[in-house]
Amino acid sequence: MNKELIISSSRHETMAAIIEDDQVAEIFIERNSQRGAVGNIYKGRVSKVLPGMQCAFVDIGLERDAFLYVSDVVDTDEQFDRLDTGDADDEPGPRNGSKGKADKTDKIEELLEAGQEILVQVVKDPLGTKGARITSHVAIPGRFLVFMPTIDHIGVSRKIEARSERGRLRGIVKQFREEHGFAGGIVLRTAAGGRPEEDVVADLSYFHQLWSAAREKMDKARAPAIIHREENLAAKLLRDYLTDDFQAIRIDDEQEYARSLRFIERVMPGLAARTQRYEKEFPILEEYGVQAELDKALRSKVWLKSGGYIVVNHTEALVAIDVNTGRYVGKRTGRLEDTIVKTNLEAAKEIVRQIRLRDLGGIIVLDFIDMEERKNRQRVHQLLEQELRKDRSPSKAVQVSEFGLIVVTRKRAKQSLERQLTDPCPYCSGSAVIKATPTVCYEILSEMRKLGGELNGHRVQLRVNPDIARALEKEERGVLRDVEKILGRRVTLKADAQLHHEQFDVMTLNGR
Repeated sequence: MNKELIISSSRHETMAAIIEDDQVAEIFIERNSQRGAVGNIYKGRVSKVLPGMQCAFVDIGLERDAFLYVSDVVDTDEQFDRLDTGDADDEPGPRNGSKGKADKTDKIEELLEAGQEILVQVVKDPLGTKGARITSHVAIPGRFLVFMPTIDHIGVSRKIEARSERGRLRGIVKQFREEHGFAGGIVLRTAAGGRPEEDVVADLSYFHQLWSAAREKMDKARAPAIIHREENLAAKLLRDYLTDDFQAIRIDDEQEYARSLRFIERVMPGLAARTQRYEKEFPILEEYGVQAELDKALRSKVWLKSGGYIVVNHTEALVAIDVNTGRYVGKRTGRLEDTIVKTNLEAAKEIVRQIRLRDLGGIIVLDFIDMEERKNRQRVHQLLEQELRKDRSPSKAVQVSEFGLIVVTRKRAKQSLERQLTDPCPYCSGSAVIKATPTVCYEILSEMRKLGGELNGHRVQLRVNPDIARALEKEERGVLRDVEKILGRRVTLKADAQLHHEQFDVMTLNGR
């Protein structure tokens, strides 16, 4: 697969895209005024403990208190102390392999109390009305290793299979820790395999300095306060995504290009020659088709090459994606089932691309076109699973219905592309619909029936939206006649473009 990384940076925002085989696969956006909180470490203060929900709310200085579940609490009074002296060959996640982790029998009220100060890390940005999700199992990723200060464990990625290499890497870490008195857990990432000692030591030195500064800052800061801020978007992409698979890294900003090149020369010098400064006047995002894909990703309907299409609908609880044949009618001599299967297979690939492109998460319900043959349903499901393996975010697809329904669950750590770039429509209040013109006209009639006795024969002016005024003068003229019959006199219509489509005002005028 031919992969490229495109980065466009300015004073206001950074936009990046991963292109796979000349097709935009993923888009990333970070605005300087709205940087996400995922990865940030805070000194917070417990504002409320809820034993009934086995969780706590913690003030970390954001707009809403963050949510901390009991299983995400480190069972210790001093989070900088060593919590475990074990040494394992497996790679634990930030919440595994530590005796400091709260036991299943621990209760939130025994671990935390209101007003207590606690060190936490954001694992999920605030979404909608929900506050950020946090953990006290802190994990800071580097290029070759992950540092976890709340445990004392050395782990090696399972993908590094050679015992000699695993032993070599653990030896480097142990030696560094002994020489520098460096406590804390270390997990060596897959990227560390085969790297020279100086590369691993460089990461260890960085974390040693970083955490020494963080400890000092935490001692001085009053909660709520930020202790460590995650890297900017460009640095995170280079750290977490960059592999030998990338044929080119193109960056349009001179300063960002210089920073990125220094990083690449240090960690992957073989890719330095593939890192290019984009200097054309034509915007880089338009040059490589990123802007066009971004615009499409904000629309609900996505057309397939065959003529079929999918429709993406966001709700509060889930995302629903519907597949339709659209203009595709198949071959003249073909079967209906063949036409449906072809559309579903094409849709399965596009759906996964849209999931990655839009960064959809949570529960995603896919409604494929009904297929009669079981083998065809399995083909679609298998292709979907195959495409999902390309996605870095953990996901799972489950076939729940013989009528074509598949449910995908995908880890959601931040807002989707739509939530990042759009606001609810102020006209429809985000409902995506408004009342039909006849509905508003009949509501006016109903309101006049209630008000008729209070108007006492006064002249009446009805102020309405211009669309409603036209309807009352033409196709809904009967409604206006009924209103005048109720009032016993003529009603003056006044069209006002400033009025919402559903809004109307009844005004009495001087005289009878």
